[in-house]
Amino acid sequence: MAIFSFPLQTKYYKGKVRDVYSIGPDWIVMIASNRISAFDVILPKPIPFKGQVLNQVAAYMLNKTKDICPNWLVDTPAPNVAIGKLCIPYKVEMVVRGNLTGHAWRTYKSGNRMLCGVTMPEGMKENDFFPSPIITPTTKAEVGHDEDISKEDIISKGIVPHDEYEQLEKYALALFERGKQLAAKQGLILVDTKYEFGKIGDTIYLMDEIHTPDSSRYFYADGFEERLAKDEPQKQLSKEFVREWLIANNFMGKEGQTVPDMNNEWINTISKRYIELYEQLIGKKFEPQELSDEETEDRIIESLNKLGALKA
Repeated sequence: MAIFSFPLQTKYYKGKVRDVYSIGPDWIVMIASNRISAFDVILPKPIPFKGQVLNQVAAYMLNKTKDICPNWLVDTPAPNVAIGKLCIPYKVEMVVRGNLTGHAWRTYKSGNRMLCGVTMPEGMKENDFFPSPIITPTTKAEVGHDEDISKEDIISKGIVPHDEYEQLEKYALALFERGKQLAAKQGLILVDTKYEFGKIGDTIYLMDEIHTPDSSRYFYADGFEERLAKDEPQKQLSKEFVREWLIANNFMGKEGQTVPDMNNEWINTISKRYIELYEQLIGKKFEPQELSDEETEDRIIESLNKLGALKA
């Protein structure tokens, strides 16, 4: 993916998946690439149409939740491009978990009942619903791994003021509830997800992507209880299957480990799974679009001009 240079550009940041451009004092351009990461490592080969899937799912979900919390998104001028308001980010990610799965289950299985300062009930098994969703925040690392942290530490260390953190919790739980409702209509269970927030002035905004396969885990509702009763793996739509494949091939992002080779068949399988999630979650057929770098750049500049973002 090309690196662009826009008028009034003040900053460029290459994330694990997205390229982010700051424009003037108020605007941000976010381009979702086809890069894929796992265990905070960017895997060596891109996944066709992944950026478009992520961008369009995120835009759909941001539109469906804007009555709960103001969000940053203003325009999506190209399939993998979002333009919105530049916020000052909080240095935490709000991870909401409805089920005992993934990192929470690995923690629980080890015998530990405490995760990010939250006590998990005794007697649970993998994929059980928590009595009510829990929030297990992480620090937001510029590089390297995000780290688990408790609400108490976030507040005591001054990372987020107490009253603002309380508001972030309320927003996160309300967004998760809406996400669960939207998923349920499509025969899915929203299992866990993360939210990022920022501020403009005194107003808190929801940032980045929400309820996408990169930031969330979904189970199919059909057959969930039967699989749970038999201790069988759940049928899911998320990036977890990529993590599981990496673990099976002895890679968890640890020092000295090598990313296993991703052949074309496996790359196409991942692409199809992303498209499957889009169609299942949105309820529409995915329409792949590929634009040249020149057309993408033209559309971004046209949108920025319409928004008045390029007026010095």
